[in-house]
Amino acid sequence: IKPIHAWFLLLILFNSCNIIGKPYNYVNFSGLPGLEKVVLSSGGIEPIDTNVFRSHVLLRTLDLQKNSWRQLPRGLPSGLEILHLGHNRIHSLQESPLEGLKKLPFLNLLSMGSNRISSISSTFFSSLQLLKTLDLSSNHFTKVPHDLPRSLRRNRDMSQLHNLITLSGLVSVDGGLRLPNLSVCELAGNQLRILPARLTPKLEKLDCRQNNIQEVSFQQPAGMKLLKHLFLENNSIQNFEANAPTLVRLDPKGNNTDTIHERELKPLRRLQVLNLHNNKLSTLPALNLPKLKLLYLDGNPWQCSCELLEVKKDLLAQDVEIRPDFCSEPVHESLDEWRAYVLAQDIYNEEYDDCDL
Repeated sequence: IKPIHAWFLLLILFNSCNIIGKPYNYVNFSGLPGLEKVVLSSGGIEPIDTNVFRSHVLLRTLDLQKNSWRQLPRGLPSGLEILHLGHNRIHSLQESPLEGLKKLPFLNLLSMGSNRISSISSTFFSSLQLLKTLDLSSNHFTKVPHDLPRSLRRNRDMSQLHNLITLSGLVSVDGGLRLPNLSVCELAGNQLRILPARLTPKLEKLDCRQNNIQEVSFQQPAGMKLLKHLFLENNSIQNFEANAPTLVRLDPKGNNTDTIHERELKPLRRLQVLNLHNNKLSTLPALNLPKLKLLYLDGNPWQCSCELLEVKKDLLAQDVEIRPDFCSEPVHESLDEWRAYVLAQDIYNEEYDDCDL
């Protein structure tokens, strides 16, 4: 492509495999000094000339997703803030290909999901002092590298560091995400067997959906002093003890949970949303949750006893919204046996329904 002479261009978007018959590798942006955002996705690009973007001092966003990159690009402008490298063929983040990132002091979003990365150099983040978002999902990690938090803690500006991290392919976290200012951690779709316990105390959202977690112990979330949202959908949790008094939303739907005890939920004094959809619950204890506003109960084999209806009555009296409604009438294994029992107690009255007695 011949250089296009323009003083300013906010966005240039190329999303096909060729540009006027030529592959991306021959792109020349030298005539566009005002570029701020470039999207070169889905083009089968292999590393292009390292000088293509070097002179574009105003470039802030570069999208190179869905190409054929095998290592990180070099020669990027130092003012770059957002870099997308997902869906490429990058295998590792070691010393040799890191030179490009060492000159990006303002980078705050780095997306490298769906590559083939299995290892990270201990100095990977040493110069990325403003990094807020990191996506390493759908790579080949089996555990979080131990060097990851140490390199992050060496950064000077900790107040703005690392608000979001996404990882997948893990079978263990093992303290590898003790990042001082991490507030959102997404670990859905891994093979975790236990809930990560040694995470930052500033964590507000933990997403562990679609793992192999079988229980949540009282000690595991105890150190997360600001945790508000805990997502545990589609695990195999049978035992649950929640020591997380700051939780606002708890989502353990789609598990094998068949029993919940009152003591297990008692610490959740700020809980507003509880999602118990698609478990194996047949009854509920009294839910002494003063802030509860929304309760999901569908997809469970409820046995609509008078005790369960009393729990429902108490919830409705507290203005808790139940989705959907359940147990409109009591169901007894044998109505004759139930009436015989009531008559034996000398409290039967035909004017009352069974559960009014």
